[in-house]
Parts: sequence; structure tokens; C-alpha cells
Amino acid sequence: MLPEVEAWLGRRTSSSDDWSLPWLLRAKGDTTISVVLPARDEAETVGEIVTAIRRDLVEETPLVDEIVVIDSRSVDETAARAAQAGARVVAQDEILPDLKPLDGKGEALWKSLAVTSGDLLVFIDADLREFRTSFVTGLLGPLLDDPGVVYVKGCYDRPLQNVQSGGGRVTELVARPLLNLHWPLLAGFVQPLAGEYAGRRSVLERIPFVTGYGVELALLVDLLELVGLDALAQVDLGRRVHSHQSTEALGGMAAQILQTSWSRLERHNKMVSLHTPSPRLAQFRRGTHGHQVTVRDVAVAERPPMATVEGRSGGSS
Repeated sequence: MLPEVEAWLGRRTSSSDDWSLPWLLRAKGDTTISVVLPARDEAETVGEIVTAIRRDLVEETPLVDEIVVIDSRSVDETAARAAQAGARVVAQDEILPDLKPLDGKGEALWKSLAVTSGDLLVFIDADLREFRTSFVTGLLGPLLDDPGVVYVKGCYDRPLQNVQSGGGRVTELVARPLLNLHWPLLAGFVQPLAGEYAGRRSVLERIPFVTGYGVELALLVDLLELVGLDALAQVDLGRRVHSHQSTEALGGMAAQILQTSWSRLERHNKMVSLHTPSPRLAQFRRGTHGHQVTVRDVAVAERPPMATVEGRSGGSS
């Protein structure tokens, strides 16, 4: 690991326990805070998460100004349960309706910038179990403490079955090797693909958003290019429990992350491309007549910086 990364780890890594709620409330001042949950078919968990945030961080302590769930074409009761729990629910495809709808988690995150107003935005995945509001307060700590910090990434243990740190398979097999190989300044991030992070609107609106599963990697790489390593931080949130994807599904995610890394290598002049990568991923399942192939599109689309989009209704700073 590079010496500057080791120094960064000691300087910019904290724990959620380091940031008490009374301190955060004093530090907040007139800063406004939005919590965003991108959600697709997460009826089982989204209500509990929203309820906890509303109870602890809105009603008992007025730290959070709005809770917004971006419903990404759910076919279950996600929207209804989120609304019942106290969130403002906005359908992904109803945001900036003049634009052609795109697919993927990154699309929901990007569109949230147009329908929220907070100076700081906290993004929380909607499939978390055993959720604790320290996820939100921990991510806010470095931003409220130091105006030089613009983006905070969560890190945690990710249990898989009986293995405490067995989760995060795409991180260990794809994302971490890529970052160490091409962006070694980002090698200090424990969970580079974590879905829990927070940032300043003034910066988030200046960067593009990949619409698929490469969004977390792209945000790190683009922010490193824009603001430098010292403006980034990470917070240990303890333990993250969520539903796990099949190996086949993880393969699709990995393919999108590889596509995203290719685009960033080209954009940041880290390679000379001699061909265009294929957007198709062939995967196999054994059927009654041997192995059957399924081919899926893993191409990565991208939205421009929100600050450049006409008709956006979100706040800016």
C-alpha cells in the first residue's frame, strides 16, 4: 500500500461511535440533510428502515430534514410500506420525465438529486436487516466535522452464512483487484462497493452517475479525480446484514463493474483502447439436455452531472 494511503487511513477513517447524536445536532447548524433509499422490491425491509430513521433522527432528534425513497419499478408493496412508515416516495420514472428512462441502481441515485433538497445526502440501501440509525449518523460525522471532506463511504463486516466476513464477494474478486491495479490511491477503502455513503450536494451534482451496478466504483474514481483523496473519508459502521444474491446475479454485477472500470480507464487516460468491449455476458445453467446458455446485456449507461441538466427541481449549493 502506498505511504500516502496508509497516512490517509489513519487520518480519514473513523467509527460511527465517534460521532454522538448531540454533537451532530450542534454541528448541523442550518445545514439541511436528506436521506435517500433507492428501492426495488424491498417491501420486507424498507418500512423498518424508514421507521427507525424517522423515529430516531426526525422526531426524537431533528437531525434529518427529509427521507426520500426512490421506487425503482417495484412490483411488490415497497412504495406503500415506505409511505406508511413516513417517507416521501417518488417513482423513478416520474423524475425528469422528458428524459428517456434508463435501468439500474445508479439511475435511481442520480434522479434522487433532482427531488431532494438537502445540502448533504445520505444514501442507504433498502434491503438492510438489523438496521441501526448509527449508519446515518456515522456517515454524517466527517462531513459535519470538516468542510474539506466531501464524500464519506461506509465500511463494515458482511456476514455470509456462518462466516463473519464472507460477504462482499464481488468486492474481493473484482473491485479490490481493479482498484489496487489501476487506482492504488483508493486501495484504503475497506468496502469500495458499499451502498451506504454520504456526500455534499455541491460535489455530487458535478459528477456523472453510471446507471448500473458500477455506480459505486465510478463515484470513487471520479471523485478522486475531481477532489483528491484527502476530501474522501470512510466510517466503520460495524456489521451489515442483507439478502445475498446468487452467483449468477453477482456475475452480472461484476461484468458491469468491469465495463465501468474500462470507461474510467479511457476517460482518465490510463489506457489506449484498441477495441470496444462486448456488452454481452454469456452464462450457463445445466438443463435437461445439458448446459443451456443465457446471454444478457451488461452495457453501462451514464447520466451527466446533475448540475448540467435543465429542469431539475432539487436544491443546489
